[in-house]
Amino acid sequence: MKALFSLNKYIWRYKKLFLLGILFVIISNVLGVYPPQIVRSAIDLVEDLVKLNGLYEGFEVQSSVKGLMTSSRTIFSLLTIAFALLRGLFLFLMRQTLIVMSRRIEYDLRNDMYAHYQELSLSFYRRNRTGDLMARISEDVGRVRMYLGPGIMYTINTISLMIIVVGTMLMVNPELTLYTVLPLPLLSILIYLVENRVLKRSDRIQAQMSKLTAFTQEIYSGIRVTKAYAREKDFSRRFETENKEYQSRSMSLIRLNAMFFPMVMLLVGLSTAFLIWIGAEKVIAGSLSLGNIAEFIIYVNMLTFPIIAIGWVSSLIQRASASQKRINEFLLEKSDITFPKSEIQIERATLQFDQVSFKYPDTGIVAIQDISFELQSGQKLGVMGATGSGKSTLCNMLPRLYDPESGVIKIDGHDIKDYGKASLRNEIGYAPQDVFLFSESVVENIAFGLPEIDQPMIEAAAKKASVYQNIVDFPEGFDTIVGERGVTLSGGQKQRIALARAWVRNPKLLILDDSLSAVDTKTEEAILGSLRVAREERPEMSVVMVSHRVSTIQDSDLIIVLDNGRIIEQGTHDSLLGRMAIMLEFIENSS
Repeated sequence: MKALFSLNKYIWRYKKLFLLGILFVIISNVLGVYPPQIVRSAIDLVEDLVKLNGLYEGFEVQSSVKGLMTSSRTIFSLLTIAFALLRGLFLFLMRQTLIVMSRRIEYDLRNDMYAHYQELSLSFYRRNRTGDLMARISEDVGRVRMYLGPGIMYTINTISLMIIVVGTMLMVNPELTLYTVLPLPLLSILIYLVENRVLKRSDRIQAQMSKLTAFTQEIYSGIRVTKAYAREKDFSRRFETENKEYQSRSMSLIRLNAMFFPMVMLLVGLSTAFLIWIGAEKVIAGSLSLGNIAEFIIYVNMLTFPIIAIGWVSSLIQRASASQKRINEFLLEKSDITFPKSEIQIERATLQFDQVSFKYPDTGIVAIQDISFELQSGQKLGVMGATGSGKSTLCNMLPRLYDPESGVIKIDGHDIKDYGKASLRNEIGYAPQDVFLFSESVVENIAFGLPEIDQPMIEAAAKKASVYQNIVDFPEGFDTIVGERGVTLSGGQKQRIALARAWVRNPKLLILDDSLSAVDTKTEEAILGSLRVAREERPEMSVVMVSHRVSTIQDSDLIIVLDNGRIIEQGTHDSLLGRMAIMLEFIENSS
């Protein structure tokens, strides 16, 4: 239960609903005690009236006895209906308070978790699987809600009903009460043991369903590769194997449930049998009436479900506790990157790296080592290097997706850590190497960074990225849905839409991380031409461009060449070519 104590702040937030729910539970249970007493009184009265009717047979008073029987029957029926309606009303109010409270807490908890997700740094997502994060915000929150709603409701209901009903039974006959409730604790233990097995098998079924879903999703996502290698039959066999395992686990749960309910009914019947056997002796002895037996039978039936609920709620609390523990571990995660509340704004986008180094904390891989360079406002930086040399890491550090382990990155002379989140990232247009498009329309993907932007600006950005004609040729134009991760588009189209998304913001710092690798040379030249025009129109805009093609960055004001995270060469295109020519001449003379 310790993990669940963290939910107390949410319960306190809705304390009025919680307290009202407790009150409605108690009132409904108090009202539930009266109908059995009415039944007892009705049976005893009818029994007495039947005897009187026999005694006065043939006399005029017999008609009065029959009239009394009819009126009594009517009164008792109306009273029973009235109490049933009243109890039903308070049961409705009970669910409208406690269950509504649980749904509101579920809503708040999910919002808090989602907000926390948004605040965590990129390194957190490198350490955790997407499926696990989704499970915490969906399945784990759902299990916690079951504790907050049905769990709390049935616990309060069981405790209050047991106290009220057993207390009433003890006042009627303590010995009969003892024999009647004797099998019920065994029922609760049985429920607890069986429910644990049910939950374990349910978890195994859920795990297999997740595995089956993940397998299917992966195949659908990579359907082009599957078809290209003619692996349809192989994957069909694998799917059949996984599906058969899911069926086997489901059948195991069904067999357990099939045995469980007859056992429950057996124990309930055993309690009723004790009641009739012992009660009959007492009726014969004259210490109890037939009405008392009927009253006790109703009480036993009233206690059956609450007793069953004890085992169910116990297992439910175990699951909720395990889930809340996972949620608490997540909520205690702190972001590696925090932003100050700062009013500093990027004005000219001058850029300075001073002895910057970075190592991935989860793998220990050193990506950047002692990098230093300066880029003036309006200049273009070209970055080259082999795969894994640290180019993308350098780009990721500019919007502070990662922070340097040592050294300082400055923009306009201010440490990048002194900028607020909005003032830094709103002035950066970023087209990452790994293009991600949302399963929305083209226009929504381009306008992702500025949802309020108008259509002409979106079209202008598409033209600069040389993707406008492709878009208007789509069946729905800019309203075309691109599919999951842009699956309906070619690699070049996805890159250019991502480039338009970065461009449409009119950023002061534009970062293009190998964003033209999938386009042909003609399209690349058109995009570079648009970039030159944009730099002329906005002379304060600085550009960082990563590429494997020399032609893409040859007009850069500064080119740096990375190898194993270090700068091995830097300068302009002409100066680097001059050094290369000198080196080749030296090698030739030496040989």
